[in-house]
Amino acid sequence: MPTSLRADAAPLATVLTTARARNRRRERLSILWLSIGVVLVSALSLAVGAYSLGVPDLLRTLFGGGSPSENFIVLTLRLPRLTLAVLVGVAFALSGALFQTVLRNPLASPDIIGVTGGASAAAVFGMLVLGFGSLGTSLAAFAGALIVAAAIYLLAWRGGVVGYRFVLIGVGVAFMVQGLLSYLLSRAELRNAQEALLWLVGSVSGARWDDIAVVALLLVVLLPVVALLSGRLRALQLGDETATSLGVNAERSRLAVLAVAVGLAAVATAAVGPLAFVAFVAAPIARRLVGTGGLALIPAALVGVLITIVADFAAQHLLPGDLQLPAGIITGAIGAPYLLWLLATSNKSGKGA
Repeated sequence: MPTSLRADAAPLATVLTTARARNRRRERLSILWLSIGVVLVSALSLAVGAYSLGVPDLLRTLFGGGSPSENFIVLTLRLPRLTLAVLVGVAFALSGALFQTVLRNPLASPDIIGVTGGASAAAVFGMLVLGFGSLGTSLAAFAGALIVAAAIYLLAWRGGVVGYRFVLIGVGVAFMVQGLLSYLLSRAELRNAQEALLWLVGSVSGARWDDIAVVALLLVVLLPVVALLSGRLRALQLGDETATSLGVNAERSRLAVLAVAVGLAAVATAAVGPLAFVAFVAAPIARRLVGTGGLALIPAALVGVLITIVADFAAQHLLPGDLQLPAGIITGAIGAPYLLWLLATSNKSGKGA
């Protein structure tokens, strides 16, 4: 290499190394602050309520030294609800991050393109028409998410899958699913329609340790797969041609990532219903905090957890007149303005997809 080129390459390498170190430091700080936020809101969720506990009482109860009433309130009522909110927050956030990254479209989220809507429609159909119990309804929701996602993929296939086509077909499927839900509810009795409300807005109330164990087990299977696919996902971010030149089969990798993303959304929706916009907003917020265009999967998961537990806390304790609502209503109120802002500020030239 000529001396002049070596002289130019040395400062460039130094700049790149410094930038990478700065980005890693910012990501670690983001993870730290998000983790602190999750811990603080979790403590509030466990301590605050009709029967409130101080920090010493809460810690004593968590470590097995509480009174019978404190054990019942914290360990039987509040802790399962918080644990389920944390698990589904992770699942929804990672699902949205995978969808948006692999399809390279900020609107590619399971709640926007109809995946969680398909789960809701299947759950409501199983509940109102087939008379399923809680387990059967959850299984129907899981199957509904998989079926709708497969249908969108097949309809979007044209020798491969393009992000904007996948999203547009998904939005159309979402409208069809919403029509089916409206029809099912219009034909149901009032009490049954009220029970089906969970599958329209999403709620972490009524969490049971048996259900939590199932969600946790499925996440134990899916999260390592996400970690294994992260390298291929980074290659896909560079474009199909570049990914292929790096030895990555673009279409197979895209299908694998989409399958895992659908699985995460299906697990979460089957457990709590479609918590609106958690998957949609978690990854963009995480990327802004980290300050890079990278995957930011761990920050995204923490943002998803924080949104979910804050929404559930607000739905229980911060509404006027002691009003309590499902957490999905609060997440919808958070996410809808962001969607409007995204649509208003993106693609201002009016060109392209």
